Amino acid sequence: MKIILFSILVTIAVSVIVFAVVITRNGKLVTPQGQGVVTLEVGQFEAFPLPDYAAKHVTDEYKSYFVEVEPGIKVHVLEVGTGFPVFLQHGNPTSGFLYRKVAAELPTDRLRLIMPTLVGFGFSSKIPASRHTLENHMRWMNGVLLQLKLTELVFVGQDWGGPIGMGALALSPGLLKGTVLLNTGLNAPTEKIDISRAHATVKAPIVGELILEVFGSIFKHLNEMQGDSSSIPEDVVELYGRPVLESGNRKAPLATMRMVTDGPDHPSAPAMRAIEQYVQGLNIPAEIVWGMNDPILGRLLPKMKQNFPKAQVTETKGGHFLQEEVPVEIAAALLRVLDQIPMSKH
Repeated sequence: MKIILFSILVTIAVSVIVFAVVITRNGKLVTPQGQGVVTLEVGQFEAFPLPDYAAKHVTDEYKSYFVEVEPGIKVHVLEVGTGFPVFLQHGNPTSGFLYRKVAAELPTDRLRLIMPTLVGFGFSSKIPASRHTLENHMRWMNGVLLQLKLTELVFVGQDWGGPIGMGALALSPGLLKGTVLLNTGLNAPTEKIDISRAHATVKAPIVGELILEVFGSIFKHLNEMQGDSSSIPEDVVELYGRPVLESGNRKAPLATMRMVTDGPDHPSAPAMRAIEQYVQGLNIPAEIVWGMNDPILGRLLPKMKQNFPKAQVTETKGGHFLQEEVPVEIAAALLRVLDQIPMSKH
């Protein structure tokens, strides 16, 4: 009897160990394949025909293409319009489609709206969890800007898109002419603190995988982050979630949550300090549009005001993904910033 019981316990222990190893695996590189080419003034890029469930959310005027920034690392870019470049960067766990409603409110006859998707999300390449570092994302997004040969732009950033976009721009000084900051953070931590209870929970090994990759999906909870939960209906959940969940590598949402600093010694802290230094040296037109019902970043507005003390601030009833709720306010702020840039009028 003791031998049988021992065998059962050993079997259970081995099963638990195997399960833990499987769910905490690093993930693999998944490189998407396009079809045809998109021709821009600076050259040709690999086209990516959008699947129907995504294509229905944008107009036929949109270009959809890949920029390969490293072997196998392709950044999916949505682009619409011609004129002064505007670089719009999303965060976790959405994609460049997050700005589609903002784009619909803007004059695309005089603005070139460039909406890249972070590596790991949307239709961009998926990568092992260990490659999700702030430095890598900054470098990859800077690679997009370099290949597009941009000489000036206005930047709009939200969530991780704020520091990643600003970090990418810090690698190409002089490119940034103006900015609109949405719910994001650009400051390095000075003390040990978690940005939210959710972030504190999922940073624990195995626990995070169980919550976000085994028993649940972050995409099913996006509407809980909003001021108006109906602003993210099921087809929008599909728009953001399906490309990740069907890719064979769903590591990005958890990995980028773990990228968020929880103190000065966090691996992302050095890059955040460099970003903060870059931001503090800026002297450009800026506006802030904030979703006050954001349960994660809503409370960071005072810090953003300190970063840009001269910026006009628009407080809204939006939540975390405020592009889905207040696109008119965001577009208006962007146009006001552009009006302060002389070159944007030509």
